[in-house]
Amino acid sequence: MRSNITIPNLITVVRLVLVPVAVDALLAGRHDVAFWVFLAAGVSDGIDGWIARRFDQRSELGAHLDPLADKALLVSIFVTLGLVGDVPVWLVILVVSRDVLIVGAVILSWMLGRRMPMQPLFVSKANTTAQIAFAAMVLSARAFGWEPGVLWVVGETAVAALTFLSGAAYVVDWLKAMSSDPGDPGRAS
Repeated sequence: MRSNITIPNLITVVRLVLVPVAVDALLAGRHDVAFWVFLAAGVSDGIDGWIARRFDQRSELGAHLDPLADKALLVSIFVTLGLVGDVPVWLVILVVSRDVLIVGAVILSWMLGRRMPMQPLFVSKANTTAQIAFAAMVLSARAFGWEPGVLWVVGETAVAALTFLSGAAYVVDWLKAMSSDPGDPGRAS
């Protein structure tokens, strides 16, 4: 059995440790520190994925830990940006609600003894990309004193639309998985 102690998993753990550092920096009004920590976390996400693929260091732990670290970072950043008044509360509620909905569906599936396939959808990947780009833009604008102008409207709209569409797509997939025959080997059970 392959060990879960891999360089990519260690990098992912460091990314998880960076989450409270970024939150603390934002709460202290240090947008510059929060921006650099967020950037380091984003770069580390790309590096750990590349190492895992390039050197065949993929693991079951990493498959679960990596998206958890991504979500912990994004949700924490959005909630904190909302708390300090840098992004609208409605957008924070939308972003957090989508993730709570997905986690709740997975837990409910597990409680019902049903397997919920966790395949990232294209719209979900686009959503994550939009959320990262928007959060980085907000942090950068606040840290370095530039005005995003129309980029703000485009980013906010993209995050809202993709968050909604991604959540809806997961609900549709979940409903299909829950309504499938548990004995059918070709379907989620």
